[in-house]
Amino acid sequence: MGAWPIFPGFGIEGAERRESGCCECSEDFKSEILPALRGGDFWEEAMLEIGSVIDGKYKILSVIGRGGMSVVYMAINEKANKTWAVKEVRKNAVIDFEAVKRSLVVETNMLKKLHHPNLPSIVDVIESSDVFLIVMDYVEGNSLGQALEEYGALPEAYVIAWARQLCDVLGYLHTRKPPIIYRDMKPGNIMLRPDGRLSLIDFGTAREFKAAKNEDTTCLGTVGYAAPEQFGNVGQTDARTDIYGLGATLYHLVTGKNPSEPPYEMKPIREIDPTFSQGLERIILKCTEKNPEDRYQSAAEMMYALDHIEEIDDSFRRRQRWKLGLFLLAASLAAGFFATGFLSVYSADRQAAGRYEDLLMDARQMSDLREREAAYVRAIAIPDMGGNKEAYLALIEGYKEDGNFTTEEAEELESLIRKHRNELFLDLPGYIEVCYETGKLFWYYYSYGDGGENRVTRAKSAAGWFETVLSLAPKEDPKRGMAEAYATIGAFYRDIASNIAEGKDNGSYAPLFQSMESLIDSVASDENESEMVRFELMNFSEMTLMQYADKFRRDGISEERAEALLSLLWKLGGMTEASNDTTDALKKELLGRENDAEEAIRTAYGAEAGA
Repeated sequence: MGAWPIFPGFGIEGAERRESGCCECSEDFKSEILPALRGGDFWEEAMLEIGSVIDGKYKILSVIGRGGMSVVYMAINEKANKTWAVKEVRKNAVIDFEAVKRSLVVETNMLKKLHHPNLPSIVDVIESSDVFLIVMDYVEGNSLGQALEEYGALPEAYVIAWARQLCDVLGYLHTRKPPIIYRDMKPGNIMLRPDGRLSLIDFGTAREFKAAKNEDTTCLGTVGYAAPEQFGNVGQTDARTDIYGLGATLYHLVTGKNPSEPPYEMKPIREIDPTFSQGLERIILKCTEKNPEDRYQSAAEMMYALDHIEEIDDSFRRRQRWKLGLFLLAASLAAGFFATGFLSVYSADRQAAGRYEDLLMDARQMSDLREREAAYVRAIAIPDMGGNKEAYLALIEGYKEDGNFTTEEAEELESLIRKHRNELFLDLPGYIEVCYETGKLFWYYYSYGDGGENRVTRAKSAAGWFETVLSLAPKEDPKRGMAEAYATIGAFYRDIASNIAEGKDNGSYAPLFQSMESLIDSVASDENESEMVRFELMNFSEMTLMQYADKFRRDGISEERAEALLSLLWKLGGMTEASNDTTDALKKELLGRENDAEEAIRTAYGAEAGA
C-alpha cells in the first residue's frame, strides 16, 4: 500500500470532487473559478523548501500531494521522532484567500476538539498574512474508493466489520455537544490502514447541529451518497443524514456499483447477487429510506442491528423455526399431542425462571463470598434468563465487597459480558447498565491496594466501558452525564503520555478539570453513593489537582475554581464517616495531603503572578 496523508478536503481535489457530483456547486464555480484554480504556476515559486524547518519543529522531507490551492508535504518532528503531513495554502494560490482561510479555520478547530481512533488528528495550525499551514496525521493506507477501483466489489464480511467501525465513529460525532454531522460519507473519504482500522477524513462539509434551525443554509454532500434533505429547502441535516450516507457507502462497497453514477439508483443488493445476506440487505434498505423517520434514528441503533444481523435474516429465522419444529415434533411424538409439546415449552420457561430466582435467592443468603459469586455466574448462564440484569449487577456488587477487584475477576466478568452479549443473553438497556456499573467497578476497585498510582490505571481501564455507554445509551439516559465525565478523565490518562511526547496536550487539561467538578458534584449530591466511592474520587481529584495545577492554570482554569474544588474535597472528606479500616485509611490519606495540595495550587498560580 502507498502512504497517504490525512488532511481536510480543500483545494483542487475538493473542487474537482464538487464539480463532478457535489450538489453545492454553482455554474459560476464550474465555468470561472475552477479553471482559474487549475491555471498558474505559482507553486514553482512559492513552495516550502525541502529540508527547511517550520515553526522550529517540523522539518520538510518531501512533497506528497498537490492541488490547485495547496501542497501537502511529509515532515518530521525530529525531537518526537514522529512523521506528520503538512498542508500549505498560500494567498497567491486562491482567488479569495480570506474566505478559504476562514473555512480552514472552522474545519481545523472542529477537528482539534475531536479525539477518536477513527478520526484524523490535527496537532498544529501556523498562520501568517500570506500562508496557512496545517500539521496533521500522516498514515499508511489507501482509501476504500481506491480499493473499489482496484478490486471491485469487496467481501461482505469485511464490509460489515467496516460498518461497525463507521457506526462507532458516527456515534462519537453525533454525541458531541453540540452534535457534529459529517454529511459526506463515501468510500473516497474513508482511509483503510494496514492494521484494518479505518480513518474518516475530509471534514469540509461537516457542521455542528443547531436545534433552533429549521433547515441548512447550503446544500452539501456528494450526489448518490447524499440524503434527500441535503439538497436544500427540505429540512435540516441531522444524525439520520449520516445514516443515509453510510447505507449508500455500504451499498457501493458490497456491490461495486457507484450510486453517484448512472443509473443513480440503489437496488436491493440481493437483486444484484442473491448470495448476499438478507440481514445486510435490510440494513442498507433501512439506512437509505427517503424519509428520515423511516431510517435508523441513531448510529447506536444501527450498530445494534449490525450486532444482530443474523436475527433479521430470513434464513436465520427459518433455522430457528426449524429447531422449534423439531422440538415440537419430538414432544408430539412423545406425548401424542401438540398441546403437550406447547405446555412443555411453557413449563420449561417457568422452570428456567424458577431456577434463576432460586439461585439469586440462595446467593443472597450465602455467607461465603466466593460461593455467592459462583451462584451468580450460574444464574447468568441459564438460557433466556441472562437478559435479566440482576445477576450481573449482583455479581458486580459481590466483587466490591472485599474492596479488591482482581485481574482474575476482571477477566471473568469481561468474558461473561462479552459471551452473553453476543449470544443475546443481555438486552440493550441491560447491557448499557452493566457496562456503566462495570466501568465504576474498574474505576474504584480494580486491584485496590497498589498505592495512589494505581488510580490512574483504574481510570484508563474504565474508560472503554464508559465510552461504550456513550455510544449506545439514548440521549435521555440519566447515566450519560456521569459516563461522559468518567470517559473524559479515563481517556485523558490513557492518552496524555503520547500527547505530551507529541506536543499536543494543550487544551486537554480544562476538560479534565471540568469532568472532575462534574463527578464531585454528582457524588456529593447522591446520598446513596458508597463511602468507598466518595473517598476514592476525592483522593483521585486531590492528587490530580496537585499534579496538574500549572496545566490547569495554563488552560484557563482560574485560581478561585481550583481552590474551590480543593476546599470542597476537604469539606466532604471531613463530613463523610469512615465505617471500616479501608475507608478510614482513605480519609486520612485525603486530609493528610491538605498542605501539599494547597501549596501546589499556590505555587502554580503564584508563578503566573510573578511572571
